[in-house]
Amino acid sequence: MRIATGGAALLLGTLLASGGALAQEVADTIYSGGPILTIDDAAPTAEAVAVKDGTILAVGTMEEVSALQGEGTEMFDLAGRAMLPGFVDSHGHVVMGGIQALSANMLAPPDGDVTDIASLQQGLRDWIADNQDIVDSVNLIIGFGYDNAQLAELRHPTRDELDAVSSEVPILIIHQSGHLGVANSKALEIAGITDESENPPGGVIRRGDDGSPNGVLEEYAFFGTLVPLLSQLGPEGFEAFAKAGAEMWARFGYTTGQEGRSSAGNVAALKAVDAKGELPIDVVAFPDVLEARDFIEANVSQAYDGRVRVGGCKLTIDGSPQGFTALRDRPYYDPVGDYPPGYKGYSAITMEQVNDAVDWCFGHDFQILTHSNGEGASDMLIAAIGAAEEKYGPPTNRPVLVHGQFLREDQVDSIQELGVFPSLFPMHTYYWGDWHRDHTVGPVNADNISPTGWVRERGMTFGSHHDAPVAFPDSMRILSATVTRRTRSGDILGPAQRVNVMDGLKALTIWPAWQHFEEDRKGSIEVGKLADFVILSEDPTAVDPETLAELRIRVTIKDGAVIYEAPEGEQKTELRDRPFLGDPEMGHALLDSMYAAMKAE
Repeated sequence: MRIATGGAALLLGTLLASGGALAQEVADTIYSGGPILTIDDAAPTAEAVAVKDGTILAVGTMEEVSALQGEGTEMFDLAGRAMLPGFVDSHGHVVMGGIQALSANMLAPPDGDVTDIASLQQGLRDWIADNQDIVDSVNLIIGFGYDNAQLAELRHPTRDELDAVSSEVPILIIHQSGHLGVANSKALEIAGITDESENPPGGVIRRGDDGSPNGVLEEYAFFGTLVPLLSQLGPEGFEAFAKAGAEMWARFGYTTGQEGRSSAGNVAALKAVDAKGELPIDVVAFPDVLEARDFIEANVSQAYDGRVRVGGCKLTIDGSPQGFTALRDRPYYDPVGDYPPGYKGYSAITMEQVNDAVDWCFGHDFQILTHSNGEGASDMLIAAIGAAEEKYGPPTNRPVLVHGQFLREDQVDSIQELGVFPSLFPMHTYYWGDWHRDHTVGPVNADNISPTGWVRERGMTFGSHHDAPVAFPDSMRILSATVTRRTRSGDILGPAQRVNVMDGLKALTIWPAWQHFEEDRKGSIEVGKLADFVILSEDPTAVDPETLAELRIRVTIKDGAVIYEAPEGEQKTELRDRPFLGDPEMGHALLDSMYAAMKAE
């Protein structure tokens, strides 16, 4: 048995060896009765775990750990379910993830019901009918998660099709990638987008045959419309987002979340929720390095303030691969839409901006997480990090490449040489694998998207992420996609890039804990680490890998306290179960809170 270090542990060890009956440390809780996967290579499994004051006190056999049982010890029966360390979010957006819980659901099956433009319109109408008082009060409708790749029409909706839902109330629907959106005529009017409007740097206003904006907005054209609309929410609205997002993360076994491409306002919202005792998980924020350098410099810390800390910088070079806005090094295979011959996508920022941002972060020894999807964007990042390391020496700030969807094999060699940690997005193989095979990169290169196999061949570690609200933060769907690489159609996309179940679990636990500089206290069940656990319906190493997505989160535990427990008899969590994930009262309360700020504006 492994027991906590220090004087108390030495006394305990003496007592155990001698059979002494003197006072000894007593566990608050002992977990046993099911498989315990520690994700500790030195002792991969255990029969029991003892916890005291939110910290793991002992890990070992039941006979050994039961020596720590006292009169007040709670005996937590796993009842045959599997316990693992709590999941660590390698990349996501906790605050904006609240949009998933609090807006009209535009997602395709299995997470929603939108399969064509007619069902998208009906989904908006249904949401409006359910929330008419809020629509009347704040005069705004937001939908989240439509995906043109999953619509029968294989195109984006237009302003006219949203006008058919309402021409009087502004409507903005957000693409599942988070990099595009569609506005109706009223929303375009409020955003000041007219026939004379020019494309902003790093963005595109799409137009119809007559040259007028058709409602589809890409990258910075979209952000420039979304941000002013959301700014009407006020602090209370973003606090509602933060609370809803964090609770959603906990529902899927995450005990540490990430707030990527954050802002000072989002960090303030997280801290406000935490101050009320309503933030169930730890959250690490990475503000945009192009917009918040003063804030980053003043707030970066390895220590949490409550359950929130600023971990470093976020940089975004390009856009969405499935939306054809990621920067490739070659033309897209068969892009669906009005694209010129040889179209390769585009960068959202210049090479000068990339070099400056990376240099600034390295010069301050701040960690930098960089969104880079296409090969062209990754070339830009590799060049900038190479220049920074030549100037400052080998990195101590653990730089992270986020997504790397279309990485070439030589680029994997480069990031290994540069010491860059890849946070990859294998869930793309499920949600968009067929689309990548048929339209973005073609059948040959599609086999190597999210190249976890190449990474492991080189002995590298990686994180697997969901990028919520881009995808539903379903940890078991992530594990399934990382291990099986099954597409929606059932195809296996790149069997050579599959990894084993244990590597898939490490990419959800100890490896992203290392990514966040928290491997000494999170990511595995070891003595002295935080009592952050997730309890699954079954042992993921003992089931058919093809059934991994069907495993369910039964309990999530943070610092030794239960923060989520699945309702009795619940078999499956679906995003369609909203308002707020099956709790109508909570959903409407959060909506009322969020929109109250808008009404006050």
